[in-house]
Order: sequence, then structure tokens, then C-alpha cells
Amino acid sequence: MPGPIPGALVAFTPSFIGLMPNVIVFQFNPETITHTWTAAAAADAADKDSKPNPLAVKGVPGETFSFTLAMDSNDAIANGSSDPIGAGLAEVSGVYTRLAAIEMLQYPTGSSGGGLLGGVSASISSSGLGLSSPSAASQTVPQSQVPTVLFIWGPQRIVPVRVTALTITERLYDSLLNPSHAEAQLTLRVLTPDEIVSVDGPMQQLANIAYVYTQGLRQVQAAANLAGAAGQIIGMLPTPF
Repeated sequence: MPGPIPGALVAFTPSFIGLMPNVIVFQFNPETITHTWTAAAAADAADKDSKPNPLAVKGVPGETFSFTLAMDSNDAIANGSSDPIGAGLAEVSGVYTRLAAIEMLQYPTGSSGGGLLGGVSASISSSGLGLSSPSAASQTVPQSQVPTVLFIWGPQRIVPVRVTALTITERLYDSLLNPSHAEAQLTLRVLTPDEIVSVDGPMQQLANIAYVYTQGLRQVQAAANLAGAAGQIIGMLPTPF
């Protein structure tokens, strides 16, 4: 019997390796995920003299996922027959390649396409270090954005998120002080449709498709819930539905 589908984080960022996405497949699926909701912001009153509507809101509710990822290089080495590349990386650098990929989700990317290195170069130039011409001192550092990440948790939940918190605990090390066992605590905030509009490049369309897809499946699952005992409750309501 095949094992469970692994969860994953996927980011398309120009600061990574060319057009290659940063794909982080979970070595072990977290046993617990905290899914937190916050109420949508209250809508502004159309008229100061009108009676406020306590149910009126603007936008959609906030949504976050929090969980801990465990990583173990010994397990990766033991599974060398099924994943020889991963086993080879684990022998050389422990779990640091996995940690580095997660850490990259925190770094902004330059909108000009220069990526993280381009942004650093522009900062150095504007500070007066290594100037090649007087006009370089007035160079403006390009606006940057943190990566838009797809959180993939099974075929029914694929949502665009931003990594808002990351804490890494390294527990064991090899002879070269590469971490061989670590845990990463992540908090992911789901991007709203209003925020997706501000995403740069083709990732905007992909993020929007993922949001609409997952929301549509949520509505389907909610409707499927009526097939159970919920129908009996509806029959007891004083008003017809």
C-alpha cells in the first residue's frame, strides 16, 4: 500500500536558480497543523448618519497555517535506494540543504529581475562603496517582494501563502558541524485576493488560480456535509429551507 502524499512548499523566485522553482517536499508530514482564522475587517459605514450593520465586512477572513517540520539526515541516507540524490546530499551536508531552501522563502527578490544579489549590489553602489561613476551614487535600490509560496497539503488544499514566521531548532551535528537533525516551525499566512493583485510576474495568475481552486473545493465539501445528519437538523428549523 503506498504511503501518504507528502506536503510541499513551492516558490517561483528569480533569486533562486534561474527559472527553477524552489520546491521543498516534506521529509515527514507534520502530525499536527494549527489552522487559524481571523474575522474579516468590518466595513466602513456608507453614511455617518446611517445605522451601522454589524454583519457588514470588507474582504475575506484571515487564514494561517502553523506546523513543525522534522528533518533527519540519517533517515534520508537509509532511503538511498529510493532517493539516491537526496541520500548523497544528506551524507555531505546533513539536512542543511533542506534548511537553506526553507530559509530562502524569507528573502525578498528584486522586481528588476536582479534578485537578492542584484539588490545587494544596488545597496552597495548607493552607499558609495565601489562606485564606478558619480551617477551611481544616486542609484535607487529596486523595490522587492518576499516570495509568494504555494502551500500544498493534498490535492484539495493548494493555497498561496507568505511565510510570516520561521524558527529552526538544530539538534544534532555531523563531524563537519552540518545539522543532521532539525525542526522548523513555520507560520504561513494565506494571501487574500486583494493581496494577490500586488504579486509580481506570472506568479500572480498561478496564486489566483490556486486560491480560487481551493475555495471552490471548500464549498463543494461544505455542501457534501449536508448528506449526513445535517439534513435532520434542517428539518427541525422553524423556517423552510
